Amino acid sequence: MKALYETTIINTGGRQGEVYSEDNIFNLDVAKPAALGGESTTATNPEQLFAAGYSACFNSALELVLERDKVNVDKSEVRATISLLGDKENGGVKLAAKLEVTIEGIDEEKKQEYVDKAHQYCPYSKAIKDSVDVEIIIN
Repeated sequence: MKALYETTIINTGGRQGEVYSEDNIFNLDVAKPAALGGESTTATNPEQLFAAGYSACFNSALELVLERDKVNVDKSEVRATISLLGDKENGGVKLAAKLEVTIEGIDEEKKQEYVDKAHQYCPYSKAIKDSVDVEIIIN
């Protein structure tokens, strides 16, 4: 199948390096967060990047399914929290995600319906299905 869009990001240095695109439009320093033994810094980390991508993708999916059904809302917002957890199975680490979804302008039943539709549509949700525990809270 032909890709609708693709991009490439390059990392050097792992958690103590940088991430950048070949065209240099995207360029960020990456650092280990203080909670993992790093120093306080303004550099980003993989969990923040994942949270940014997932929140934007999920909210885009939500807006698309609302628009497709001609449902007008005042505002939608998705707050993504990504946790890095110890993995008891292999002694490594794994991810967990919590999405807090706020939709203003529709009733509670409709909120649930459209959050469920967005979760089925969102490419990030599909990609991590069965590998990352995802909790969704509707505000």
